[in-house]
Amino acid sequence: MNTATRENQTLYAAFAGHLNAALDALEAAGTLPGGLKRGAITVEPPRDPSHGDLATNAAMVLAKPAGLKPRDLAEALVAELAKLDEVTSAEIAGPGFINLRLAPATWIAELRAIAELGADYGRSAMGGGSTVNVEYVSANPTGPMHMGHCRGAVVGDALATLLEFAGHKVVREYYVNDAGAQVQVLARSVHIRYREALGEDVGEIPEGLYPGDYLVPVGKVLAEEFGDRYAKAPESEWLTLFREKAVAAMLVMIKDDLALLGIEHEVFSSEAELQASGKPDEAEAWLRSKGLVYDGVLEAPKGKTPEDWEPVELPLFKSTQFGDDQDRPIKKSDGTWTYFGADLAYHYQKAQEADALVDIWGADHAGTVKRIKAAVAAMTGADGEPTPFEIKLVQMVQLLRDGEPVKMSKRAGTFVTLADVVREVGKDVVRFTMLTRKPEAQMDFDFAKVVEASKDNPVFYVQYAHARVHSTLRKAAAEGLAPAGDHLELLGDEELELVKLAAQFPRIVEAAAAAREPHRIAFFLGDLAAAFHGYWNLGNDRVEKRFINLLDVNLTAARLFLAVQIGQLVRNGLALLGVEAVEEM
Repeated sequence: MNTATRENQTLYAAFAGHLNAALDALEAAGTLPGGLKRGAITVEPPRDPSHGDLATNAAMVLAKPAGLKPRDLAEALVAELAKLDEVTSAEIAGPGFINLRLAPATWIAELRAIAELGADYGRSAMGGGSTVNVEYVSANPTGPMHMGHCRGAVVGDALATLLEFAGHKVVREYYVNDAGAQVQVLARSVHIRYREALGEDVGEIPEGLYPGDYLVPVGKVLAEEFGDRYAKAPESEWLTLFREKAVAAMLVMIKDDLALLGIEHEVFSSEAELQASGKPDEAEAWLRSKGLVYDGVLEAPKGKTPEDWEPVELPLFKSTQFGDDQDRPIKKSDGTWTYFGADLAYHYQKAQEADALVDIWGADHAGTVKRIKAAVAAMTGADGEPTPFEIKLVQMVQLLRDGEPVKMSKRAGTFVTLADVVREVGKDVVRFTMLTRKPEAQMDFDFAKVVEASKDNPVFYVQYAHARVHSTLRKAAAEGLAPAGDHLELLGDEELELVKLAAQFPRIVEAAAAAREPHRIAFFLGDLAAAFHGYWNLGNDRVEKRFINLLDVNLTAARLFLAVQIGQLVRNGLALLGVEAVEEM
């Protein structure tokens, strides 16, 4: 099969197609039975590069259901794959894995594909236009964003962008917890600042209220709007009003903070509005109709004696039916909704409007994951199938300055805000750093290290690769040289190793989107930058390996063409992370 038939498919997608065609041929010949499931078949680089360029597990996956020995099936597949013009060798490894080596022209064709597709290289249709609701941040609207919120904000936003690039429609959503006790505390805290703005000496902020100075401007605005109307009024007259005004002010602050990180949500869902609209009652009625909510009495908690425990009949969700360790109440004894009950209704609403749900939560909510996943598993979408739902837990970030923890006091209202950090080190440094580790792993954010010009700083190392490309292009232009694709056959094995790594980007995108793991893009960029710098450094010792060789303008043009495409891929990857590529450092 000629490489010209790829029709703008990227290399791994093309070879997945070649493999399917080979399997179809074996089915037509009667070697394979028809109708075998191929979903678990992979085409990927072999773990050991010395084994070849591509590897597939097709024979291992299909042999048992086909009633064949893996090596026998592998031999039949190898015979088909060896017919491809792109393949220089096809070999069987171990019990039945297949390793392929590809002709240099195949990699050169992929390099041209990167140039042709540009910013769209790596874009996928795997999502099929299905809608994924990604809910992230959802911090209580009681103050400015701090670094505890930052990591989840970046992970959620990068995931949303990645899913769009992979062919999904995405809803970016923020759930506003404006119906709980914490916003009542906010209202009381603002009332003190309101009285202060009117000239009253309020003294020290009482224990249990929010002491931060960020509420002072809110109090001033309320004093200007209402004068002293509510200064001596009973709480019943101003609590709801001040709660609504304070929450609105906090949301403006939160949106401004997130904008500093380049984050904007399309939907802000209010818990208070959700409850007022009767959504929790709808969810309860629906679950009761399915036999998933019943009225019952919980067992006494561990450590409680019968004398200490007053059994009360409550509406309980059958979460044990879905793997939880006990059924969970959706209402309290006073008839108000439990946090779980309100959350259940919220997810019930989201499940009606999306094909899949993803929540980004702080690791401190790990204890509630099982029950809410049980609830969503019970809910069905329009097609009668459970709505796919994943929760990604994000660990806290420890702030360091020169290796020492940054001291903060919740009681005094002193903490490092997200805005403080972004203004000190920049949006791009913050965003990239938040994605340099898996979200479930602990992270240290050292103000000195994240701006360090060192290969040990992944932010710098990746940005420097892009800047280095542009520096090389400027130097070449000064010599009258420019990138060109006319003589790419002059590229040798070491240059083509860069292309082989670059060609993995589309499959990395699809794998990262499927796993809901945007950090995989940051990891790939780190590998690509390391490979690019490694090739660059060859020229320090071997003059003939430098990108600019005045004695061979055709080879120089080909290497510059390669450099341009590596730069393009760095830009593509950084764009998915919400980071701008720099041309100078």
